[in-house]
Amino acid sequence: MFLKVNGESIDVPAGLTIDALLSHLGITREYTAVAVNREITPKGEYATVTLKDGDKIEIVRPMGGG
Repeated sequence: MFLKVNGESIDVPAGLTIDALLSHLGITREYTAVAVNREITPKGEYATVTLKDGDKIEIVRPMGGG
């Protein structure tokens, strides 16, 4: 299936959860926020939210600095 992740189309296996997508992309969950179709998903739901073909995912991590 195809997802749009941070504006880029990617092909991933069907039936991925948010947790599985983050693992697939090599992204750690600590300090990470995920929005699916413009709605923030609580971290406690990452393992249960199954993504669908065409979903738009935004993965945001805070930047440190001064």
